[in-house]
Amino acid sequence: MWDEPYLETCCRSALHRLSLSGEVGRAAETKDGQCLMRLTRLGLAALRSDSRYSMTQAGAELHSRLVQR
Repeated sequence: MWDEPYLETCCRSALHRLSLSGEVGRAAETKDGQCLMRLTRLGLAALRSDSRYSMTQAGAELHSRLVQR
């Protein structure tokens, strides 16, 4: 049974860019802001108090399975 969330190509790319941003995070006002909000709803990203997104542990695990394979 498929138990991972389906991510559109744009959201997979946003997850990868989030991974590349590391501790700095991604600014909320980037072009992939809609995807970052979706990733947050899925629990794969989190909006920090400084208005930047960072990857959650669940996001890092999905990234390693889905993007880095």
